[in-house]
Amino acid sequence: MAYNIKELAARPERFTGGHRMCAGCGAPVAVRAVLRALKPEDRAVVGVATGCLEVSSCIYPYTAWKDSFIHSAFENAAATIAGAEAAYKVLKKKGKVQGEFKFIAFGGDGGTYDIGLQSLSGAMERGHNMVYVCYDNGAYMNTGIQRSSATPLYADTTTSPQGKVIPGKMQWRKDLTEVMVAHGIPYVAQTAFITPNLKDLIEKAEKALYTDGPAFLNVLAPCPRGWRYETSKLIEISKLAVDTCFWPLYEVVNGQYRLTYKPKEKLPVVEFLKTQGRFRHLFKKGNEHLIEQIQQEVDRRWERLLELCGEK
Repeated sequence: MAYNIKELAARPERFTGGHRMCAGCGAPVAVRAVLRALKPEDRAVVGVATGCLEVSSCIYPYTAWKDSFIHSAFENAAATIAGAEAAYKVLKKKGKVQGEFKFIAFGGDGGTYDIGLQSLSGAMERGHNMVYVCYDNGAYMNTGIQRSSATPLYADTTTSPQGKVIPGKMQWRKDLTEVMVAHGIPYVAQTAFITPNLKDLIEKAEKALYTDGPAFLNVLAPCPRGWRYETSKLIEISKLAVDTCFWPLYEVVNGQYRLTYKPKEKLPVVEFLKTQGRFRHLFKKGNEHLIEQIQQEVDRRWERLLELCGEK
């Protein structure tokens, strides 16, 4: 797809306003961008795992979705969409359905990294022609901001509270993008909300949607309640995550790594951390070594990625 913002902006919305998501939430931005990458003549079947996105966008008898929509349980969004895709292939072969449909599952990190990993792994391994989109907000935000395996080291959550005993979550964040690469699927990408006009996200969504076979997108989707930032800072925080290399932008096409954004100046991770209340305790006197630990791990993962992408 040749990126043309005027043409993309003219496409009809497939995810409408009035959906009750929080101001400054990354999830609806991710959904709108992914659906905007669909060709106007193509239809979609969308499945959403239980979570913030589902409970806020489809409250009976109202829905924000203009394409066919299926609410799945927390653990089986990928299995649901895989089943719909399998049925579609049979019906199309029999001549009982016309036109092109794309099959898309959306899930937060709780329903993707953790509870839904088994159905996601199975769907990818079986090779269904579908796209799974994780909107990664780094915790179980819908049920009270509990830690998930996507939660960063030392983040303050309701189940990993910082205090005198522990300084927040004590484990490193799982690298789910690399877990998906290990499945050997045709397309895997990691992306975020950066300017101009979400170009990286929309281009990767288009590649994923029109890849023959399973594809996976991991989208950083900040949460103002869980991360504790002003709602107007969504894009700024996303950009800092990328420019500090906390959240690198890259894609893996048939096993080949490609870096899609390299900061002109790699910023220290402290620039990302200080924007969020969940890391406020790290800036207390005596906690400097905790920030240094995070910086060392960010640097290690970034250097490894540069090698995989042939940038070193």
